[in-house]
Amino acid sequence: MSKPIVAIVGRPNVGKSTLFNIFVNSRISIVEDTPGVTRDRLYADAEWLDNEFMMVDTGGIELMNNDKIAVSIREQAQIAIAEADVIVFVCDARSGITTEDAEVAKLLRQSKKQVVLAINKADTPKQEIEIYDFYNLGIGEPIPISAANHINLGDLLDAIVAKFPVDASSGEVEEDVIKVAIIGRPNVGKSSIFNTLVGETRSIVSDIAGTTRDAIDTPVTTDGQNFLFIDTAGMRRKGKIDEPIERYSIIRALRAVDRSDVVLIVINAVEGVTEQDKKIAGYAHEAGKGIVLVVNKWDLYEKDNTSTLRFTEMLRKELIFMQYVPVVYVSALTQQRIHRLPEVIKFVAEQNAMRISTSVLNQVITDAVAISAPPAEKGKRLKILYATQVKIKPPTFVIFVNEPEIMHFSYERYLENKLRESFGFEGTPIHLIIRGKNENE
Repeated sequence: MSKPIVAIVGRPNVGKSTLFNIFVNSRISIVEDTPGVTRDRLYADAEWLDNEFMMVDTGGIELMNNDKIAVSIREQAQIAIAEADVIVFVCDARSGITTEDAEVAKLLRQSKKQVVLAINKADTPKQEIEIYDFYNLGIGEPIPISAANHINLGDLLDAIVAKFPVDASSGEVEEDVIKVAIIGRPNVGKSSIFNTLVGETRSIVSDIAGTTRDAIDTPVTTDGQNFLFIDTAGMRRKGKIDEPIERYSIIRALRAVDRSDVVLIVINAVEGVTEQDKKIAGYAHEAGKGIVLVVNKWDLYEKDNTSTLRFTEMLRKELIFMQYVPVVYVSALTQQRIHRLPEVIKFVAEQNAMRISTSVLNQVITDAVAISAPPAEKGKRLKILYATQVKIKPPTFVIFVNEPEIMHFSYERYLENKLRESFGFEGTPIHLIIRGKNENE
């Protein structure tokens, strides 16, 4: 299931970015008193009361300003509104309702989206009383908050999650269906691969980057296995995204990754791995998805007897955090090895959903400790007491120890490698959670 999207909108300098940073628990947005600092949409994951969602920060909407930058910011905010499930409209209690507030409220009413009205900078009892004037905006009950002083933020989050879609899973496919997102930079051949896999020309195939705007879903059954292939728009580097509609397609692609089981990351063999490929791969890795690297246009690559080995070594070096991912070399043009992809996808999906019994898991951990003793620090040696698997997709393990702070990253990586040696887990990340012996699971 894809995460609900919550967009924070409002005119400049009302505290949107401060609120965003608090909700996502980091300083992603630059917070200044100068209007126009946040010029683009920013995305980050947030969570409240077991509800996970994607938070979107936007630049200030100035409907009356026709300056080029103001127009661009306005377009980005409108895109965020169009994609959001819930919109948080932030106003300033100190300045009261402005003409811009009224115009933004009109825009939100026309959107027909779920809206939560947050009146920021309500730091005094007098300002809390005055916020009731904001009923005149006609978009619901105003909630007085102070982002700077963390006042009433829990009430605001309660109101936000209450407006999430009630039956968010109603459109989901059956459990035996493997959902596959095809992602990558523009013009690497994603749509051609997609069309070959689904057996028809569903996506437009063109040499013009950015032809595929939206995510397209197509169910396919191959050798008794049901798949749902999701073609997505190519994700470009931020500086090369000019059209607002193309920016809109990026969040669609990220949402497709969120609701997939396996992600095919398509790389251009001729161009090799770029920085943007690394960012795209990193997003899928952090999301815990099963991953297959698909090197396309292999027919155009100048080859010798060691080409595949050398290219794979290069991939492992450039994508050092993804040593576990299988690589398939294909040509969408000649359809070379495209037929192998369903088999690899099914295998990776099974690895991503693998569950290990507690007794077998602890035996592997015990053997690993016997081969290489845990680290010691200041006279204390780390002792691994117990391990258990708590989740699949991706496989997630809790390891209970005597002193969690002694656990070094290098030893965690050693344990992960031992788990992979014993059980495979090819194509899937593994999450290890280290806890003290008295902490709850």
